[in-house]
Amino acid sequence: MNPTQPILSAAETTRYSRHLLLPEIGLAGQHKLKAARVLVVGCGGLGCPVLQYLAAAGVGTLGLLDFDTVDESNLQRQVLYGPADVGRPKAVVAAEKLRAQNLFIQLPVHQELLTAANALALFASYDLVLDCSDNFATRYLVNDACVVLGKPLVFGAIFKFEGQVTVFNYQEGPTYRCLHPVPPAPGEAPNCAQIGVLGVLPGLLGTLQAAEALKIILEIGDVLSGRLLLVDALSMRFQTIRFRAVVANQQLAALASDYAAFCGEAPLQATPVRAPEISADELKTWQQTGRPHVLLDVREPHEHARRSIGGQLLPLGQLAAGLASIEIGAPIVVHCASGVRSQQAARLLLEKGFADVYSLRNGLADY
Repeated sequence: MNPTQPILSAAETTRYSRHLLLPEIGLAGQHKLKAARVLVVGCGGLGCPVLQYLAAAGVGTLGLLDFDTVDESNLQRQVLYGPADVGRPKAVVAAEKLRAQNLFIQLPVHQELLTAANALALFASYDLVLDCSDNFATRYLVNDACVVLGKPLVFGAIFKFEGQVTVFNYQEGPTYRCLHPVPPAPGEAPNCAQIGVLGVLPGLLGTLQAAEALKIILEIGDVLSGRLLLVDALSMRFQTIRFRAVVANQQLAALASDYAAFCGEAPLQATPVRAPEISADELKTWQQTGRPHVLLDVREPHEHARRSIGGQLLPLGQLAAGLASIEIGAPIVVHCASGVRSQQAARLLLEKGFADVYSLRNGLADY
């Protein structure tokens, strides 16, 4: 960690008093936390508890790296966000919430897609990296960047009701490639958007990641290097599996050129350009004046049953197959509950050649 030890203020001494009482931490340890520079890759299910606990503990510089926006489906497990945050950038919202939680820390926001072109520059100024991502291409990229730069890496992953945590590249210990020399075949390990996940699971695993990060910074305890902690939330069983370092996987000289291709995945893309939007007031004016338009509801049937403002119901998941059923010849206004799914649907329609397509800004929340 950074050898510089900034002095704690009187307010910080009070805030961190329970840390200061622990002989294993004390004032010297809290100084280490304040001097530490930690980067969290991914502000989703795992990233939320990681960020909250590291911010509360007083990690002096806590970087947030994420290019995604908050979706309604995230709220079941990504506890930093609420309904009002839907559609906003995760890293920006998370930094706002954490800044309100602890005014004594720095929260650099990296609202960009992590690639082989920018990974080394992004990681270079940090002491420690936590991988809270959800896809194999990013995991290999994060690992390789940490190996090239000599940074320890705290890793976490979740699957339905199960999860795992370990530490890579710590004091010449094993790396991610030592545990997984080759990625699984496409489709063998679907993500939570495809198979679901127990809402509390990332909270449990992310907290364990945060604990490992604090141990590394404080130089205390037995770090999970060379040991993979497996957690089964249904049986509440914890199991540890040991794995060895492979010298060839500890000495990477450069990053690969295409991690998506290596993992057999489609390339990750930053948030696309937004489709044109119309406000609720504008739509109401159209309706009141009789201006021709086609209203398309891309919510689910149970949402439509609770509240409808008319138009055609075509859920987002069925949109691509149902394009032929959409009326043409007038502007199309797509709506959902909050404006997130309607943006996706509007972009799809535009890509498929439909003209004059609008997304209802903020969805029914404003209507």
